[in-house]
Amino acid sequence: MQLIDIGLNLSHDSFDRDRDEVWQRARDAGVVQAVLTGASREHSPKALALARTRPGEWFATAGVHPHHAVEYSEECDAEMRALHAHPEVVAVGECGLDYFRDFSPRPAQRRAFERQLQIAVDLAVDGVGKPLFLHQRDAHADFMAIMKQFDGRLGPVVVHCFTGTRAELFDYLDRDWHIGITGWLCDERRGQHLRDIVKNIPANRLMVETDAPYLLPRTLKPMPKDRRNEPGFLPHIVEELARDRGEDVAVTAANATATARAFFGLPGIG
Repeated sequence: MQLIDIGLNLSHDSFDRDRDEVWQRARDAGVVQAVLTGASREHSPKALALARTRPGEWFATAGVHPHHAVEYSEECDAEMRALHAHPEVVAVGECGLDYFRDFSPRPAQRRAFERQLQIAVDLAVDGVGKPLFLHQRDAHADFMAIMKQFDGRLGPVVVHCFTGTRAELFDYLDRDWHIGITGWLCDERRGQHLRDIVKNIPANRLMVETDAPYLLPRTLKPMPKDRRNEPGFLPHIVEELARDRGEDVAVTAANATATARAFFGLPGIG
């Protein structure tokens, strides 16, 4: 079984002490490739630098998360565009809207989101925009309104770490967008509704991710003492996802991996 973690914050400082060991554990668990999340001016270049150390295994995104939207200046836009010139950077993002935390003012979030959608449009190849790695929390109406402004110009879209409602899920699927599922599924306090709706995601629209070091699956046993999530825990998420979808684990894993490879344009692993 081969798995691809499409959302891994490997540049996070909690991995500085043992990054290679973390990845070896992931490889031992069947995780063969990962897309390292770039979510700020600081961490997008770090994600690229890491990706370049393991060609064919690690790739990166480059973007500015809504939490950091206030840093999205003209200089920041130029920096993001320069990062996207590198082949290891396979998607624009993480970007989007987050009205749950509101760490940046909402107008700044919307401006930063629009600027990054424009990057994806500008980087189109053969008329297809660069893949988008998106975040949305408690901002669905504004998120959809901004995306509508770019109708017909965007390439592949994944709403990563999906935690929303059934109605939101179908809004995304109706537009042929992809869905990223994390260990949020395993949280009986706030993720129970996901167990009832993940079966509605077509196999060619579903991808899996840990969002490590965040979102440690609450059903994992034994729990790591430091409470840090790792890419090596992705098989646990896939097992729970397969059960909720009524599928064999091998089927869920194979489909999610094939979908991720197609979405990001990743090479196969022998």
